[in-house]
Amino acid sequence: MKLLIKLILVSFLITSQALCEEEESSQGPHEKRLLHTLLDTYNTLERPVANESEPLQLSFGLTLMQIIDVDEKNQLLITNIWLKLEWNDVNLRWNPSEFGNVRDLRIPPHRLWKPDILMYNSADEGFDGTYPTNVVVRSNGSCSYIPPGIFKSTCKIDITWFPFDDQRCEMKFGSWTYDGFQLDLQLQDEGGGDISSFITNGEWDLLGVPGKKNVIYYNCCPEPYIDITFVIIIRRRTLYYFFNLIVPCVLIASMAVLGFTLPPDSGEKLSLGVTILLSLTVFLNMVAETMPATSDAVPLLGTYFNCIMFMVASSVVSTILILNYHHRNADTHEMSPWIKLLFLKWFPCILRMSRPEPETPVSGSGESARKLQLRELELKERSSKSLLANVLDIDDDFRHAPIPPPAPHGYLPRHGVGVGGHPHEDGHTGTLLHATSASCLGPHRELALILKELRVITEKIRKEEEDAAVTNDWKFAAMVVDRLCLIIFTLFTVIATIAVLMSAPHIIVN
Repeated sequence: MKLLIKLILVSFLITSQALCEEEESSQGPHEKRLLHTLLDTYNTLERPVANESEPLQLSFGLTLMQIIDVDEKNQLLITNIWLKLEWNDVNLRWNPSEFGNVRDLRIPPHRLWKPDILMYNSADEGFDGTYPTNVVVRSNGSCSYIPPGIFKSTCKIDITWFPFDDQRCEMKFGSWTYDGFQLDLQLQDEGGGDISSFITNGEWDLLGVPGKKNVIYYNCCPEPYIDITFVIIIRRRTLYYFFNLIVPCVLIASMAVLGFTLPPDSGEKLSLGVTILLSLTVFLNMVAETMPATSDAVPLLGTYFNCIMFMVASSVVSTILILNYHHRNADTHEMSPWIKLLFLKWFPCILRMSRPEPETPVSGSGESARKLQLRELELKERSSKSLLANVLDIDDDFRHAPIPPPAPHGYLPRHGVGVGGHPHEDGHTGTLLHATSASCLGPHRELALILKELRVITEKIRKEEEDAAVTNDWKFAAMVVDRLCLIIFTLFTVIATIAVLMSAPHIIVN
């Protein structure tokens, strides 16, 4: 009896093991059998709908992974995007219980019908830059196709506010051959593209990827054509441009302004302005390579650089005018009345500039002061002549009396009248006076020559002082122009910088 029970148990175990092995071996070919069942009679050219009069519903979306480059010169946007296409294929449905509970398949896209979705504004050499990944097919016939790709799309780059600009780049997707009656595109997410996995770009900030469905009727055809347009809204990050373009340009402009504080006698005033102009020119050549090379619009930064360039060039011209005024004198130039009125009266009053007071305070206008100086010179001349006359023990008024001609040799006055017209008692006295007067004629003549030389020296000193006064007027006019240019160009630089920053749509430095 026990032996019989053991035999029954052994036979049951053997039978169970055989059934398990048979069941395991029968599970392997279910997917293979399913693929043969689905694809042997499948036609990739057939639009998979139950009724040909109805359009196939296609859900379309995308995931923006990365902004690779924005080419302003060629008007291109290069991005890394994953497309998401979902549709239902009535020819790819099965009952999972009949095929070993196989609920989904991975099938290459060339073995199935798939919508011919392309990006209309593609600039890629192959036009379609997607990688053909497998299509995930489920038992209910739903197909999910997510091809990644590097998309090179055309984009109208507006550089009016560069580097404070925002760009809107459109990516238009649609079927190339199917119209709206055959293929109906539906936006997968009303919010637009998926940016949850976006990799931050160093030059651009992503503001959003809104999407919109468009139905267009062309003149050639009565049927509608549907497309899904995504707009990639990006904003340029200005930190790099602010510290590498704007700040150096402002510093160069401030150096040009500080050149007006340099004295003209230093000899480096003009060379400093020319050096700054050359350095700004070299800097602008470097900046031109960074700025977008397009003639559609003038960038805001380019306008600012042109203003600074004009200011620096104008400062060099102003410096030449200042040096010209500073080195003028009475021998070469005569100051016109309007220059005296502008640069010696009005502008100094407006700029709060005043000339140093002379050692002897002079009241009244400039003409009266100059007359008073001439009068002082004449008094000095007379005092010097009086001093010379005292030294020589002669009358100071001799220059007003005529010098008598020399008497002939042996001349004696008659009737005892001397040289001075006074009677004398004897002829001996008359002879003595005549000898004395004859001996004084020589020093009188020499004294007249000395006084003539003094007049020449005095006139020369007077002319030198007048010339020095005119030269000082020109130098003061140069100082006024220097101060005026300093104020004007400083205000111009500050106003231009503030106007550029304030006119920008945004001045966030990040």
